[in-house]
Amino acid sequence: MATISSIGIGSGLDIESMITQLVAVERAPVTKLQTEASSLQTKLSTYGKLQSGMSALRDAAVALARGSTWGATTGSSSDASAVAVTTSSTTLPASYSIEVQRLASVQSNATGVYASADALVGEGTLRIELGAWNADQSSFTPKAGATAVDISVGPPAESLAQLRDKINASNSGVVASVLTDASGARLVLRSAATGEMNGFRIGVTDNDGNNFDGVGLSALAFDPSAGILTMAQALAAANAAATLNGLSISSESNTLSNVLDGMTLTLGKVTTAPVLVEAKPDTASMRKALDSFVTAYNDLNKLLLEQTKYDAASKSAGALQGDSAAVSIRTQMRSLVGASSGASAMFSRLAEVGFDVQTDGSIKLDETKLANGLANLGEMKKLFANSDLLDTANDGIAVRLRKMADQVLGIEGSISTRSEGLRKRLELNQDRQDMLEDRITMIEKRLRAQYTALDKQMASLSSLSNYVTQQLSALNNSNSDN
Repeated sequence: MATISSIGIGSGLDIESMITQLVAVERAPVTKLQTEASSLQTKLSTYGKLQSGMSALRDAAVALARGSTWGATTGSSSDASAVAVTTSSTTLPASYSIEVQRLASVQSNATGVYASADALVGEGTLRIELGAWNADQSSFTPKAGATAVDISVGPPAESLAQLRDKINASNSGVVASVLTDASGARLVLRSAATGEMNGFRIGVTDNDGNNFDGVGLSALAFDPSAGILTMAQALAAANAAATLNGLSISSESNTLSNVLDGMTLTLGKVTTAPVLVEAKPDTASMRKALDSFVTAYNDLNKLLLEQTKYDAASKSAGALQGDSAAVSIRTQMRSLVGASSGASAMFSRLAEVGFDVQTDGSIKLDETKLANGLANLGEMKKLFANSDLLDTANDGIAVRLRKMADQVLGIEGSISTRSEGLRKRLELNQDRQDMLEDRITMIEKRLRAQYTALDKQMASLSSLSNYVTQQLSALNNSNSDN
């Protein structure tokens, strides 16, 4: 009897096709589950987009509910090259008249001319001390909290460049550099910071035994109070001097950050006429915050509209068509934007400051009404940012929207609970698919075993039939010969 190497050969039937069709019938429930899983995944992905959109709306609402947004100011100056202005969140709108008589400066000294930066300056010790000189430099007042710094030079004798590097590494409050021109090289010392208390004197202990002859290291000595002027002074340290609304002010720095609350003035030059500086409400930044809110609101409204609608013409529905949670979110948004508030005595609704709600639920700004709102910032701030713990009817609209977003995005909020429910349904769906796949595998295995046995039986019967036929044919042939 022949051995069957492929199912169906023994019987001549297309058994593989039969098994495939029978398994396909068993797989129909799996296909249905896969279609359902695809729909669930689309809904879950859409809820992810809703969460992102709601978070953006919440952030925009938080900005409008923040008092600093409505208190933002910007600075202006009638001569920014003389007096530049910057403001902060604590700056109050105001204007000032400023005149600059003197800019803050550093002390600057220079040695005599050397052949090059490699020229030797001798050996010994430099002592650098910060402080203030009086008008004729007959006395020196050390700077409070500063300590004199001693710098050892050699042996062997060191060059201008080496001494420069040592001074810069000493943290003495003095900065050194080598100035080279056609005449040669000079060591230039200057205060690290402006202001009269950042002047300096330099004492020298010269290893040649003479600390005042200007030879060797003593060429760097500078102490007018002791009559030592071997190192020339090119510029004296001084405080900035100005008048602010007629009041004299002095500053070690040309940046006046503590003179006016929240306002920083940077002096750039001496003035010949008063400079007007102002801090004004920063309506540009407020408008940016309002535009960000409108954009976030419209983007979320559009997403909700597209995902919950049914298009009769194309007979297609959004992923969340009929989803009560999504529909509820859009309803809450429209309700809050159109609601009234007792926070402001001038404005009770967003529509009064230019927030016009369109038929599709989006917001379009009316520039005229918005300009009127921004012209009344105190009331505009109340309409958006007021928070009344005793009476929520007096909460600002942005405060209400922020609370709504917090609730929706919370652990027990509609987006979170709906997303979690979809994830659980997807897990259950996958479990059912896996169970059915295991069952189908067993069914297919059983079918193949049954049809393989049938094929072998039919092959055996076919072989026996052929044998009987051959024997009958042989018998008939024998009888006919006789």
